[in-house]
Amino acid sequence: MTTWSHLRPDDVPAWAELTNLLARVDGTEEFYEEDDLAEELTEHGFTPERDSWALWEGDQLVGYGQLRCHGTHDGQAKAYLGGGIHPDFRRRGLGTELMDRMEPRGLELAAQRVPGAPVIWTVSGGVEGASVRPMLEQRGYAIVRYWNEMKRDITVEPVEVPEVDAVLVSPTEEHREATRLAHNEAFKDHWGAGVQSPEDWADTWGARSNRLGLSTVALDRQGRVLAYVLAGTWVPEELYVTRVGTVPDARGRGLAHAALLRTVGLADGFAYVALDVDSASPTGATRLYERAGFSLSKVTCQYHRQAPTG
Repeated sequence: MTTWSHLRPDDVPAWAELTNLLARVDGTEEFYEEDDLAEELTEHGFTPERDSWALWEGDQLVGYGQLRCHGTHDGQAKAYLGGGIHPDFRRRGLGTELMDRMEPRGLELAAQRVPGAPVIWTVSGGVEGASVRPMLEQRGYAIVRYWNEMKRDITVEPVEVPEVDAVLVSPTEEHREATRLAHNEAFKDHWGAGVQSPEDWADTWGARSNRLGLSTVALDRQGRVLAYVLAGTWVPEELYVTRVGTVPDARGRGLAHAALLRTVGLADGFAYVALDVDSASPTGATRLYERAGFSLSKVTCQYHRQAPTG
């Protein structure tokens, strides 16, 4: 018999085991260490008792859900529904039941965070053939975006970083707020991008996975952040680029390209550097990454459903 509860610190080992099983079975390769998941339970604005779900069969965790909600630059509220069901327990209606629990809570959270804004429920559709897609489509969700995951292998040859009219350095704590402001400015014209509050950014900046020493910011003579590449690690062989951006008035100067190559050059000891990018990025980011030696490794998609009003 299955029972529902929420995720607690004591559940982290079972949660990590299930998460990493799903990463292998579903082909997402989104692996997590226990400490990374434990950290998620303490994120600003996340209340595990209301914003997480745990599905148990006896003492085995067979499903989980997570909910996050943010306002976007275009005035919408996005409720991000995450989670998964153990492969041996699929096709029993448990995924549907999980969605039935998460969607209403998403509306509540959106009303608190972005009062009066139209609400979008958003869910990852994984890779082509993912078992979640038929269930989402039956619920009225539709694919709205494809994401390209790209990789560049690390070789012994040195990485040539082009000269640019900026100072390239690894960020420190003193660059945290300037980088947040640059990020919000850089992504103001990007589809579906959310506004990063100081509290949200503190979670990102201080995460155990974040690797400031392997990240890069491009600074002008006054110390303003013009472009940035932030990187993190979740598995030993991979350096993952989590954020890349250039403020609008500094685009076209090769700053992000140079910053990215500097970070690649710092990735000694890793097998490869990976990142994902909106396939329809308005800044042509996929071409930027191809020029930096990255190639396509897989494609995932994102589903949306407009929540009813009234």
